[in-house]
Amino acid sequence: MNPRLVLAGSVTGAVIVALDGTVLTIAQPALQRDLDASFAQVQWTSTGYLIAVASLLVFAGRLGDRYGHRRLFGIGMLGFGVASAGIGLAPGIGWVIGLRVVQGVFGALLQPATLGMLRVAYPPDRLRGPIAVRTAAIGVAAAVGPLVGGVLVAGAGWRAVFFVNVAPALVFGVLALWVREPERATEVRLDLPGAALLAVTLGFLVHTLVSPHGLGPAVTAVAGIAFVRHERRTASPLIPRTVPGAPLGVLVAASAALSGTLFVSTYTLQYTLGLDPFQSALRCLPLAVLMVAAAAMCPVLLRRAGARRTTATATAVLAAGILLLSHASGALALGAGFALLGAGFGTVMVAATHVVVRESPVGSAGVAGGLQQTAMNVGPTLGVALAATEVSLVTFAAVALAGVVPAAGFRATITDRGRPGDRSEIPARR
Repeated sequence: MNPRLVLAGSVTGAVIVALDGTVLTIAQPALQRDLDASFAQVQWTSTGYLIAVASLLVFAGRLGDRYGHRRLFGIGMLGFGVASAGIGLAPGIGWVIGLRVVQGVFGALLQPATLGMLRVAYPPDRLRGPIAVRTAAIGVAAAVGPLVGGVLVAGAGWRAVFFVNVAPALVFGVLALWVREPERATEVRLDLPGAALLAVTLGFLVHTLVSPHGLGPAVTAVAGIAFVRHERRTASPLIPRTVPGAPLGVLVAASAALSGTLFVSTYTLQYTLGLDPFQSALRCLPLAVLMVAAAAMCPVLLRRAGARRTTATATAVLAAGILLLSHASGALALGAGFALLGAGFGTVMVAATHVVVRESPVGSAGVAGGLQQTAMNVGPTLGVALAATEVSLVTFAAVALAGVVPAAGFRATITDRGRPGDRSEIPARR
């Protein structure tokens, strides 16, 4: 399949999912009023989706390794588009919640494939550019999402928020399934017991972070221990040992720090400083701008400094931005803080994602993509859960800096000393 078409599909899939999450937040109050729903019911429109996605991402990635990432991407996009249309036509809140879970299932199918397709379509020394483009597109989606959502809700109503996904999802879904080129797949055994245990672990973990009551923590712990024991004993584990774990820890720490900081900062801007939502959005704008710029510059940093140094430095920049925001009140200081936040997170996301995808064998690209997406779902959920306990921003700076520990586990760079055997650094193009 044409690499440029693969990149276009990967970017479109990632942007659709990113937009869906950001615009829904803006649409929820109108949805609640129109459907006469309770706050708890509206919350489940997000929680149900998150649980479905987090539970299935890794197994969906393994399905892509076995049956082909393009095929899984096409099915996921078509299903996501149809579910979005169904939500836009839903007569009641129960239908919305149920279809959001369905949307989460198909979202889990397409998200790992957006990275798996890139790993298969591009040679390792050319992956940094496509991953940077994908990350920059997600940054743009995060920036324009609230604006798009506000315009749609104010004009056509909350249902338009879901209809906007339908056309691109159906077009790229059909294109992905229409292509007749042979697709590389791997004859791997599907570890169904491992998939079930991991689904229970992650599903209850997300539910516990969102609503820390009941038996959630106990079920999460028991299922997690059982999953680890099973993976150590089975001949064909769901998560191969060749998939690196260190960059996943970096992504969880960075995304948790960012999401928690944004959650706290939103209340600070509107309640403490008395800004309206539009003024608050303007103060946060440097975050999106610098995130896009950092994603574009990260391939150069990776080539010159290596993944370890780039990630460690970017993590420090992210923490510095959080610390600056913890004392900022003026427009200049707030802008600088959000700019550092965007620059640090954009760089960390590209660098750590690159290590996950590049270090994983092609035959495990789907699992690697699923794990990366899982980290990017669990991290923000953890960050918001911490923010709900009213911790200070200094705590989130510490969470960000905790990402330096797994980053130290990245392989040494080739360009530092010219040592052979490293795979986390990207050699310069010839």
